[in-house]
Amino acid sequence: MTSLPTTRVRRRRLGVAAAAAGLFATLLTATTAAATPDPGDAPVQRGGISASQEAEAAAAIKSGEIPGVDEIVHSDNIKHLANIPKDALKGTNTDLAFQGKYAFSGNYDGFRIFDISNPKKPKTVSQVLCPGSQNDISVSGDLLFLSTDSSRNDNSCASTTQPATEKSSWEGMKVFDISDKRNPKYVAAVETACGSHTHTLVPERRNVYVYVSSYSPSEAFPDCRPPHDGISVIKVPRSAPEKAAIVNFPVLFPDGGNPGAPENPGVSRTTGCHDITVLPSKDLAAGACMGDGLLFSIKDPENPKIIDRVQDNVNFAFWHSATFNQDADKVVFTDELGGGGAATCNEEIGPDRGADGIYDIVGRGDHRKLVFRSYFKIDRHQADVEVCVAHNGSIIPVKGRDLMVQAWYQGGISVWDFTNSSKPEEIAYFERGPVTLDGVTTAGSWSAYYYNGYIYSNDIAKGFDVLKLDDRRTDPAKRVRLKELNVQTQPDYFDR
Repeated sequence: MTSLPTTRVRRRRLGVAAAAAGLFATLLTATTAAATPDPGDAPVQRGGISASQEAEAAAAIKSGEIPGVDEIVHSDNIKHLANIPKDALKGTNTDLAFQGKYAFSGNYDGFRIFDISNPKKPKTVSQVLCPGSQNDISVSGDLLFLSTDSSRNDNSCASTTQPATEKSSWEGMKVFDISDKRNPKYVAAVETACGSHTHTLVPERRNVYVYVSSYSPSEAFPDCRPPHDGISVIKVPRSAPEKAAIVNFPVLFPDGGNPGAPENPGVSRTTGCHDITVLPSKDLAAGACMGDGLLFSIKDPENPKIIDRVQDNVNFAFWHSATFNQDADKVVFTDELGGGGAATCNEEIGPDRGADGIYDIVGRGDHRKLVFRSYFKIDRHQADVEVCVAHNGSIIPVKGRDLMVQAWYQGGISVWDFTNSSKPEEIAYFERGPVTLDGVTTAGSWSAYYYNGYIYSNDIAKGFDVLKLDDRRTDPAKRVRLKELNVQTQPDYFDR
């Protein structure tokens, strides 16, 4: 057993617009001149700190409490195999998806496709310039899906930022044909209410359903007015993706959801969902919806039905994402304390705020309930210059255990065990030291996922990382092989 040291721009509405809007994408290669990032889509990268905070960080590095600037540290059971820096797409790296020997990397400026047939030496296959934060990404068969959650002047990949107060502005889902990985083609666009911050696929043989999560309406936005109390459901025919269209907008919060402050100080008011994870083999979904956590049935994918809803008005600020265990009797919800822009992994914040919440699912059918068991948070304190937050992760498939790998921005990557949902424990980690000591900087792992024997991470600033995990507790997962993985569409790992 390995011992471990303790040490948005705004939104819009519905309707297919493809050829009429002149859809096109700019294909880049590794040798192409760098794309010009669109400043309207870039998150704030740095905030000021005091001289004493900078001095404290420097002292912590000198004493060995935290890694040095850009220094890599990790537990003995993890090896860092490769890092591929950003290339033509200079924006913020975001989510990941996988298919066969390919990894698909989202970026605020577009997306990049890697050949990972040799995980030690990933190769760039293509890069597509298509700005529009945050470019949440997923794949199904020959289709790739990309979320746009910033107000654009049109739906093309040549669009520029435009205020959401303009009726003509556009936000929503983009669909690409990736039958030729070297030459992806933009084939469809669907405008969705308040844009698409994230999306989740519910694939069928003939169609792909897309659950679109978005939030933060305003009376000033013509296509994103309150109440925004549900999600958009898009139906995409595989044989004719250009016919993709909205088929429903189910209301998830008929009572308005969590009211937030002042009734619940420090808690986000619910005005939509941030992210949804589905477990199609069990007809279940879990929604992380700002001030609320949801469990719902997707037996009818066009009409999801709420089973249970929970709140945590003591320690959760913003319900960010959800992960089922393989047996579908637990859900891990993450809290994005600080909105992904603050240093929250320190002694001042403590172990419960900004943590994962582990919930057991008890009961049967429509009478199932989410029952809170415990919190999990990395105990490796980060400097006050490091943005650290619980972010995207995935199950590591081992029968009889509940294991997960998870991104924590500059807190790095954590592998942890929640088989006992009341006593979770970290069993491996990887992280880099601060990017700089002169300001609070957004960097680190956005997504860290286990796929076919390796951990793949999309680092916001440093690029694409590949890690190998060697541990008797996780080694059985190396025998599980998938043809495709979108983490928010959780597979049945052992029914194959």
